[in-house]
Amino acid sequence: MKKSLIALAFGTLALGMAEFVMMGILPDIACSLGVSIPEAGHLISAYALGVCFGAPLTVLVARTRSLKHILLALTGLIILGNACAALSPNYWTLLAMRFVSGLPHGAFFGVGSIVAERVADKGRWAEAVSIMVVGMTVANLFGVPLGTYISGVVTWRATFGIVAVWGAVAMLLVKLWVPALPALPDTGMKGQFRFLKSAAPWLVLASVMLGNGGIFCWYSYVSPLMVHTSGFRSEDLTLIVMLAGFGMFAGNIVGGHYADRFTPERVVRFTLGTACLALVGIFFGAHVRYLSLALMCLTTACLFCVSSPQQLLILENSRGGEMLGAALVQVAFNLGNALGAYVGGLPIGHGLGYEYTALPGAAFVLLGMTAAMIYIRKYPRHEQR
Repeated sequence: MKKSLIALAFGTLALGMAEFVMMGILPDIACSLGVSIPEAGHLISAYALGVCFGAPLTVLVARTRSLKHILLALTGLIILGNACAALSPNYWTLLAMRFVSGLPHGAFFGVGSIVAERVADKGRWAEAVSIMVVGMTVANLFGVPLGTYISGVVTWRATFGIVAVWGAVAMLLVKLWVPALPALPDTGMKGQFRFLKSAAPWLVLASVMLGNGGIFCWYSYVSPLMVHTSGFRSEDLTLIVMLAGFGMFAGNIVGGHYADRFTPERVVRFTLGTACLALVGIFFGAHVRYLSLALMCLTTACLFCVSSPQQLLILENSRGGEMLGAALVQVAFNLGNALGAYVGGLPIGHGLGYEYTALPGAAFVLLGMTAAMIYIRKYPRHEQR
């Protein structure tokens, strides 16, 4: 179990760096390519849109193949997309390569969640998924700060090169440590989508998209907020991004543990409520340096505290189409990412302060919590087992 999950965690670490390092190196890329920060924010959205296309494409092309072979192909795409991003000559090429880099993201999490559930010890399903997801939080704790530092000292191109190399390491570990699990039963293309006839998965996906998208309204612009609003120096950004990553790491571990101990629904409901209050606090308290820092850690913890519970909820509600269902959680997550980066940039584009990114964020999270509450009321836990 542990070796398999560690191999998966190495893959999510590469994906985590590819996705989240943009928040730390956004100003460097904007300056290097001669675009504004809101325009550079479209590079975040391009990755997210790649995730949305890649997940259903994988189901279409590879649903009858073994899970291990699918994972190997997806790590190959991680290498290709990020290596090409490092060599991009201009903004538009980089935008296209960010889209390519996002293609394997949702599918890797989808297939990885199924593998994690299959190898998990009884009663530790959420914990197994959280171990896989821990790679993404470690990326934010160490990989993203390292990438931010290298971008400032050398170039942002070297950061993408490192992600490509890490993708190669992940491919090797998947080959060595993930067992040759059989392919999922082929229910046909229609069978893969049959679970979407129920309202349950749509409510889960709405909760994911709105809840996480609300946090990304603010987090997409956390670097300029910390410098221009909270009063930190640019040299402090590496440590700040590391602290945000620590919040994600801690939140993921706590979410996996308590989802097994209590229920995934209770963890999701409580966490989204906390995130909503934290974003309101950021709007009012962003000018207070260390309050802003503390609220950042709390909000990033909420971002990943709901990750493994949400993956389990969609697996419970997508029987017969688990690969698509688990991948769609990442599609919803990254649609929220894209929507959040766009909406968060609107108040900045209208001349308002960076703290205003937290207001639409809080509204989105509140809507996400509402979707979760409707799901909990409509589909009680005893009816799902």
